[in-house]
Amino acid sequence: MADNLLLTTDLPLSLASRGKVRDTYDLGDNLLIVTTDRISAFDVILPDGIPDKGLVLNQLSAFWFGYTRNVLKNHLIAVLDNLKPLNAYRPFPDYAFPSYLIGRSMLVKKAKRLPVECVVRGYLAGSAWEEYQKKGTISGLPLPKGLLESQELPEPLFTPTTKADTSHDEPLSFNAMKKLTGAKIAEVMKEKTLAIYLEARKYALSKGIIIADTKMEFGLVNGEVILIDELLTPDSSRFWDAALYQVSKSQPSYDKQPVRDWLSASGWNKEPPAPALPIEVIRATTQRYRHAYEVLTGNRLR
Repeated sequence: MADNLLLTTDLPLSLASRGKVRDTYDLGDNLLIVTTDRISAFDVILPDGIPDKGLVLNQLSAFWFGYTRNVLKNHLIAVLDNLKPLNAYRPFPDYAFPSYLIGRSMLVKKAKRLPVECVVRGYLAGSAWEEYQKKGTISGLPLPKGLLESQELPEPLFTPTTKADTSHDEPLSFNAMKKLTGAKIAEVMKEKTLAIYLEARKYALSKGIIIADTKMEFGLVNGEVILIDELLTPDSSRFWDAALYQVSKSQPSYDKQPVRDWLSASGWNKEPPAPALPIEVIRATTQRYRHAYEVLTGNRLR
């Protein structure tokens, strides 16, 4: 395994959850989130990782958490640029936390996760385009006739889904969302999702990137709604190069599209186990993740 590749963690801490990408450890009032280089496609974790992916996702989320904190509070306490913030959580006196935590980990507030993924769509792409072609709707919401693939929507659409840990997320009407979270909380989540998207989209466009759509997650801390998990990364969003953007066609995106394309062409039936990825696909995907981070933040990945 390459030095800059991390597929799993095994810290002597209480493991709160192990997701498709992140390993989360319980530190009492706080959590330690470690973003690995695991990659999934079609809801299956692949045997190969993408070098530097975890660094990009962690540091880009931290950038956006800082940029949008004027819109809504979030769970971020500190990004681990060094291991000192973990000193208070040593499981035993002589334990040394591994250096791979630096750059790809953050300390966050423990929140009660709300069981909804808040999706906002600004452009007609992906599954939304497929539904529109068949029914003239997105998540059941009617749209004007004659829209084209990748076209900017008349206004961003809030299209929440269920939050499923082991199965596919399912579309959720706003009324159904209110029943899950309560009407007041649902209204806050919708309002803040749209506000954060609009602010981030404006900033990203100034850097030459279109944010076509994205998803956000929220939690409660002392009854207050805050942002949690990741924010506006290539895993949770569809990023397009504004200089290459053309309506009426599919757009190249700064994410794991090379992985999806290769898997689709490989004949794989989209059931575990997934096939190994060619090295050129892995390298191309790493380059896309790194480029997105560096263009949006103006920083070199560290």
